[in-house]
Amino acid sequence: MKLTVNGTAHEVDADPSTPLLYVLRNDLGLNGAKFGCGLGQCGACTVMVDGKAVFSCLTPVMLLEDREIKTVEGLGTIDNPGPMQTAFIEEQAAQCGYCIPGMMMRAQSILEANPDATDDELRHGLEPNLCRCGTHMRILRAVSKARTLMKSASAAPAVERA
Repeated sequence: MKLTVNGTAHEVDADPSTPLLYVLRNDLGLNGAKFGCGLGQCGACTVMVDGKAVFSCLTPVMLLEDREIKTVEGLGTIDNPGPMQTAFIEEQAAQCGYCIPGMMMRAQSILEANPDATDDELRHGLEPNLCRCGTHMRILRAVSKARTLMKSASAAPAVERA
């Protein structure tokens, strides 16, 4: 089957019932999404499908042909991190870091749907994702900062890259 991940089409040979998480990690080498609980209860595996946050551990690949999948790797690169990644780095939002890719993807989906989300809307929207280290306040500061950075990025004129 054909999956489009981070704007690139991939042919994958997987059982249609295989969870997206396994295809991302095992077949495509995209290890940002983490296996946490396998039950959709922790959010470590969160990715975006057509702009909406989904638990990739519960989502079978058979539902994803002709849909746009975005992982944390699609937000930016090490050399050129995206606004969400930049905000998490600047706010030192990670402790162990296991939950952070899922947190970033859920936050990205919230802010893409509503760039003016309030702090309360962000807090409520992030509820499905858990952080066992207790960096919740730094995560919330990072998402709030990302909201500002994303607005600035969308307002800036496009710059051509070499």
